[in-house]
Amino acid sequence: QVQLVESGGGLVQPGRSLRLSCEVSGRNFVSFRLGWYRQAPGKERELVAGMTSGNRRDYADSVKGRFTISRDNARNTVFLQMNSLKFEDTAVYYCTAYEPASGRNYWGNGTLVTVSS
Repeated sequence: QVQLVESGGGLVQPGRSLRLSCEVSGRNFVSFRLGWYRQAPGKERELVAGMTSGNRRDYADSVKGRFTISRDNARNTVFLQMNSLKFEDTAVYYCTAYEPASGRNYWGNGTLVTVSS
């Protein structure tokens, strides 16, 4: 069973930065396709950033140039560096991991990011 635990959320002022972390249990982390989603109040969940096992990265247009997804295979951890935060980045951020061996997608419980002055 794969479990994901996010951390790093909190309250931040516009223009500042935060780094989210997600520790992923289970074997074969190096093969996982990883991603970060977010869900703002009253809105649908959306993909923010994704990263393949080959380190290909994709980003939502709304965060390109501001957010960076990265992974540390030695620590079974995926990160989301968020810079130049805006009010509209306020949301619950979820980490996700797709395990090719099983075909299953796993989710964390989410961490709240609030951008407010």
